[in-house]
Amino acid sequence: MKKAYPIKILIAWAEAIKGNKEITQWLILNGFKELGLFTYALKNKTDARDWLMENKFPELMATINGAEGNKNAINWLEKNKYKTLALLAKTGDGDLEAFKELQATEGLEIQLIAKAIKDVKDSIEEDNNDVHKISRN
Repeated sequence: MKKAYPIKILIAWAEAIKGNKEITQWLILNGFKELGLFTYALKNKTDARDWLMENKFPELMATINGAEGNKNAINWLEKNKYKTLALLAKTGDGDLEAFKELQATEGLEIQLIAKAIKDVKDSIEEDNNDVHKISRN
């Protein structure tokens, strides 16, 4: 990531990804707009995705794309030395080996973010595959 975020901000980001709207708003209003908008972009909100790209956070958008199965996005992250984000993306896409590597090399806060991303992507996938639900997207 471009910024080195304090651990408490990374934990807040994980909570925001899980759906805590108050923390998401706090991130947006307190200097971490990119992390707050990441949570909306992860849930397929086009305006949030556009904002990340327009405001020079392609690594966050590549993380989302990678979590959605885009191998080119993961390759881009690795090529540009965003190893942790590449592992987050792979974990979000269901790669157990990537999560094991995160467990071995990163702190609990990064593992929480990885699990939150995977849970959101799994939930979206379940909704998309449920013939009894109408997509909200």
